[in-house]
Amino acid sequence: MPNIALRPRLRGARPGVLDEGVAPLAADESTPDVISAGGVRWLHLERPREADREWLEREFGFHPLAIEDVASRNQRPKLDAYDDYLFIVLHFAVFDKASGRLMTAELDLFVGPDYLITLPDQTIPPLAAMFERYREREEVRSGIFAKGTGYLLYKIVDTCVDASFPMLRKIGAKLDQLEDDIFEGRSDKIVQDISNAKQEIINFRRVVRPMRAVLRDLERTKQRYLQEDLDIYFDDITDAAERIWDVLENYKEVAEALEDSNESVLSHRLNESIRVLTAFSVALLPLTLLASIGGMNVDLPGDESLLEFWILMGVMAVTLVTILLFFRRRGYL
Repeated sequence: MPNIALRPRLRGARPGVLDEGVAPLAADESTPDVISAGGVRWLHLERPREADREWLEREFGFHPLAIEDVASRNQRPKLDAYDDYLFIVLHFAVFDKASGRLMTAELDLFVGPDYLITLPDQTIPPLAAMFERYREREEVRSGIFAKGTGYLLYKIVDTCVDASFPMLRKIGAKLDQLEDDIFEGRSDKIVQDISNAKQEIINFRRVVRPMRAVLRDLERTKQRYLQEDLDIYFDDITDAAERIWDVLENYKEVAEALEDSNESVLSHRLNESIRVLTAFSVALLPLTLLASIGGMNVDLPGDESLLEFWILMGVMAVTLVTILLFFRRRGYL
């Protein structure tokens, strides 16, 4: 369905209800993507600008504090219930291919009796794919929208939450590979990889932790457009978020254990190297002593003959071999 622009609400009209006419928006306002079916509309506006926020406040009568929260870049996940609509802020983990890191994407939602507005601050791939699928497949859109905005909200949140599981599997596979690398002798090359894995887990936990409380609040919210029979659906989302948190807790412990194991392996290697170097240093001490005595500027026995020199070399060689054999037998080498 093509994008449409919506005419300003007439004075006295109920907040959140738009006229069916079409009128152009201001030049500095983005045209929202709109799909509708069964009397329910889904408006999708990515990266809303100031003019877009003013348009939302003007056309829907949203509270200025809610509009201010849309503009805030450091807004925590929350749920605010107003008389005629819900305002929800959620955070989701998004993998940024350019930097190779997990980023936090904020999704602001307004949910009314016959409309739902999504305002992501950046592209959320599962949400964008879902919107396009509903746009192109009328039979799917009609079946979902006919169940009301509450069920549409469930489908949106559930889709975005479920998108976390493939990312969790990738992190798990990365941790398994790091474990193999540690015990295959590549521990000195994966210190940075372990640090990156820990950072991903920390970022993921930072996203999921505050969202769990919001999902529980959403499960308990009773509005006329969030039917009571939806409790079980939102409870399923809460369970999914708890599973994600449990997996992240497990990954956190695994990453810390891998870091400790890697440090132990590196310390063991260092101790081995120091032990070998110490053994050779001790083995050379008698030779150094004999060489020092022979190099003194005084008359020494055997100065007039080479025989004593070779005898001295033989004594040094026998001493070195004896010490090395002793160290090897004791396990120092």
